[in-house]
Amino acid sequence: MADAARRPLVAGNWKMNGLSGSAVELAKIIAGARGLPRVDLLVCPPATLIAQFAATARGGPVSIGGQDCHAEPAGAFTGDLSAEMLKDAGATAVIVGHSERRSYHGETDTDVRAKALAARRAGLLVIACVGETRGQREGGQALTVVGSQLAASLPDDASAENLVVAYEPVWAIGSGLTPTPADVAEMHGFIRKHLGARFGGAGQGIRILYGGSVKASNAKELMGVPDVDGALVGGASLKADELLAIAGVYR
Repeated sequence: MADAARRPLVAGNWKMNGLSGSAVELAKIIAGARGLPRVDLLVCPPATLIAQFAATARGGPVSIGGQDCHAEPAGAFTGDLSAEMLKDAGATAVIVGHSERRSYHGETDTDVRAKALAARRAGLLVIACVGETRGQREGGQALTVVGSQLAASLPDDASAENLVVAYEPVWAIGSGLTPTPADVAEMHGFIRKHLGARFGGAGQGIRILYGGSVKASNAKELMGVPDVDGALVGGASLKADELLAIAGVYR
């Protein structure tokens, strides 16, 4: 369960889903979020919708974020978006190092750290993702892998104001498998210990989200685990009712 000093965050990662008509779902999320004053809500739509969504959400209880950014502020990088561009479009946060980016695009911890630094440069909240594959977990390497990712992916001098860590058990995403509460507690406790050792008191304030097949039916159990300060939600976040039900755990 989230520490009283850490305000919960539920972030929806829409991935490559959503067209302009999806603003209907955003409007429902905004309306529902007004009844959830104890939790922060963030929606990360595809880049084509950030400006539209940010305009709709401006001044309300829902923030808008990006799903990735380039490390450079500008340049000859066809198809990429800088953190400054996301900020200019109205984003307040950006996900970096998502397991799909690491897997499908070959992003390394060094790449992720560069993107995190870029996001900080632009004044965006960084949501840095870490997590192990099924093979790594079954090989007893889960803590080693995540520890290495934390050490190499996170910027120095991070704080609760500029960093959120999201733990993704990669083997659980889209597989129908869900870690046990004990599994989640072990990993989140390990991450908290790492943050405390590296960042001191500031590390105790950094939120740690759980991000493995979270849905309304399992949210209460998962969000009740020690050092789980919210969720990074995938497919379930595309539907307002589902995302609000997850966030409603903190009602």
